[in-house]
Amino acid sequence: MPLYEIGEHGLRRHEAAQFAALGIYERADLQRLLRDDIAVLAPDLLVIAEEFGNWENSRRRIDLLAIDKVGHLVVIELKRTDDGGHMELQALRYAAMIAAMGFEEVVSTYEAHLARTEPDGDTDARSALLAWLDSTEETPVISSDVRIMLVSADFGRELTTTVLWLNRFVGMDVRCIRLIPYAIDGRVLLDIQQVIPLPEAGDYQVRTIQKSATQERHSSDGRDWTRYHIIVDGQASEDLNKRHAVRLMIQRLIERGVPAAAIGAKMTPGRFRRLDGEHHTDDEVQAALAGQYPDVNVQAWFTEHAIVQNGSTWIVRRIWGRATEPTLKTLSDAFPEAKVSFQRATSSV
Repeated sequence: MPLYEIGEHGLRRHEAAQFAALGIYERADLQRLLRDDIAVLAPDLLVIAEEFGNWENSRRRIDLLAIDKVGHLVVIELKRTDDGGHMELQALRYAAMIAAMGFEEVVSTYEAHLARTEPDGDTDARSALLAWLDSTEETPVISSDVRIMLVSADFGRELTTTVLWLNRFVGMDVRCIRLIPYAIDGRVLLDIQQVIPLPEAGDYQVRTIQKSATQERHSSDGRDWTRYHIIVDGQASEDLNKRHAVRLMIQRLIERGVPAAAIGAKMTPGRFRRLDGEHHTDDEVQAALAGQYPDVNVQAWFTEHAIVQNGSTWIVRRIWGRATEPTLKTLSDAFPEAKVSFQRATSSV
């Protein structure tokens, strides 16, 4: 597929190049580049392992293993060939092998990855994952519905037919992303396109499949997945998970003139904390929290939504669980003049 450059005298045609001819390799180049900038494939991914193969009696390894914000593991397989080989079959095998991974296994996997890629870093794997995942639980659920991303220079008909069938009739989320290199004036440019499902139609299809699967999983795991609307003067917010519902109610009460200290007096100790001094940036708040409460997990707090008032800084805890609704009711009843209330969302997912 040629690329056209608009020039002074018309269009200039640039033919697609071959990775092999450019001396670009799968693992040493493509895998490394995507590992370090995975957002070029999708913005909701966090790479937790490279060359992952923590299973018995197998020498095969997943090129990149990622996790999305709602707890789906994502198998990412790379090829620099023009037909993708049999990468869809290989990825399916990998997906089956990791489908039973729990949160603790994900934490240990990410710890090992950070040790290799950031040996001098201070990132705590557990805290980083808790902050990344959209969960209200201390131990988030890792979905058994594994996503697959196939990344190649192109894809053969057998492969694309298989992927379309898996998405439509099996209900999987398998995506094909094409990487097309171009050598132009001594530079190598890379065109990255999702070809299956087409972005225009695929997002709705994938969200529908994921929502159905998530509803089924949540209805059977015994956890409370209730979501809430925060209501101000009769106007309801979008439906929110527990952590964001509590955070938004506190924020709206503050906006309505309720002092942070008065809110803190009504809440369970340790869930809405006061820090000495005024701290306005996320880094400042995190440093103040770690200094004043050295045993606290900094990532378990909304440091990016700190409330600065009367010489102090107040922060809300991220983890709420079953304390959510009692807290919302307590705050709503305690400050009726603010006209901030809540209601359960009609859907719990």
